[in-house]
Amino acid sequence: MSADSSPPVDRAEAEAAIRTLLRWAGEDPSREGLLDTPRRVVDAYRDWFSGYAEDPAEYLRRTFEEVAGYDELIVLRDIEFESHCEHHMAPIIGRAHVGYLPTDKVVGISKLARVVEGFARRFQVQEKLTAQIAHCIEDVLKPRGVGVVIEAAHQCMTTRGVHKTGVSMTTSQMLGSFRDDARTRSEFLQFVMGRR
Repeated sequence: MSADSSPPVDRAEAEAAIRTLLRWAGEDPSREGLLDTPRRVVDAYRDWFSGYAEDPAEYLRRTFEEVAGYDELIVLRDIEFESHCEHHMAPIIGRAHVGYLPTDKVVGISKLARVVEGFARRFQVQEKLTAQIAHCIEDVLKPRGVGVVIEAAHQCMTTRGVHKTGVSMTTSQMLGSFRDDARTRSEFLQFVMGRR
């Protein structure tokens, strides 16, 4: 069942919906070039929204404690992602920067990227995406602090509506010492923004 308790939609229904949209746009879904489009779109949606089928927190459950007492900032920069705006279903293309101050354990860095992907591959607004990533890391790893900064371009703004290209949006979520300690926050932001 989906979040709204409706019965699941099968593939045939999804493909029929794409044919309806093609007709609505003024096209003929039986035209040779469009015959396979419903199948391709449904396959693409399965990939783009695969985040609904996973729990990003699971990626963080395997940690490493043999870190020789390392307790300084860990930052993974420039995690590229693609998401989709929940208001217009248009792409959001961006980069996430994630940092945390470990307590007694660390996680493999690829797992941080997988957390970003898990939440990005859902319908999103950037503010929610930023908060979800930060809170997931905080809830599972229990670090002294977490920082997440996301920079992204929203196709709902660049390809429709106001048609403003070259515009990006930046959001941040600071938790624990990243929120409470100006020096920690500043060090994180220097790592993120300092070198381009």
